[in-house]
Amino acid sequence: MHSSDKSHSAPASAGDRASAGPPESELREAAPELSGVAALGAAALSLFRSGRELYSVFVRTLYYCARGRREPGAVLLQMYEIGNKSIFFLTVVMGFIGMIMVFQAGQQTKRVIPDLTMLGANYLELLVRDLAASIGALMLATRVGAGIAAEIGSMVVTEQVDALRMSAADPVDYLIKPRFIASLLMTTCLIVWSAAVAFTAGMITAYSMFDVSPETFVNVSLVDAGDLATGLAKCVAYGAAIPVVSGHSGLSTFGGSEGVGWATTRAVVNSSLAVIVLNMLISAAAFLIFH
Repeated sequence: MHSSDKSHSAPASAGDRASAGPPESELREAAPELSGVAALGAAALSLFRSGRELYSVFVRTLYYCARGRREPGAVLLQMYEIGNKSIFFLTVVMGFIGMIMVFQAGQQTKRVIPDLTMLGANYLELLVRDLAASIGALMLATRVGAGIAAEIGSMVVTEQVDALRMSAADPVDYLIKPRFIASLLMTTCLIVWSAAVAFTAGMITAYSMFDVSPETFVNVSLVDAGDLATGLAKCVAYGAAIPVVSGHSGLSTFGGSEGVGWATTRAVVNSSLAVIVLNMLISAAAFLIFH
């Protein structure tokens, strides 16, 4: 009995192995690794695919801002998460940035001319036009971007996002749109506050290190409407880019807790890259428009 059963089961198991194909290890060995032009092409296709998905998320976010559902308190909650919980971090960072920038600028200027009366004017122009928005947005990309990606990625791996889709709800409307609106408002407010902190810290540094009086340091003669428009445009662009890029990274999470970690890293890197690219584009456009 036992021998006959073994004889009948042996061909069946062999047939099952044959129909299952080669083992996974053999498949990995048979798959060639891309190199040279093939690897470059694969990277370009992946970048194009990610860009197309990111554009789709951005367009859907704008659509739901106008036509989406209205959940009371959702935007206010995200404003608190993005704004109130980031203000101390940005205050400390921009305070030290202001002290470092004025100290280094004063040291280099004294090597050329001993007159530092225009130190505050040049520093304020740089702060309004570029420095406050760019550094503040990079700091927000590390904190806010990582938080958005981790939260949405955790919802993806625990199948909460799939439950939203099964309920005929778009995750972009429920998860990204409130963060997008809150980020637009709070990023601008945080950057204005950061600029004030950095300028005050620079004024204290100039007075203590170079004996430049606050009356001399507070000089707005070099700041014009073009500088204000450029700085405001960067605030809005950065505030829109960070939640969209981070939300896309969170929605594309896979692979459990390890995937959440990769999504968080990808959100910080891609958000920082988006800030740098937008900085270059807006600065170039401002130069062509206002000069």
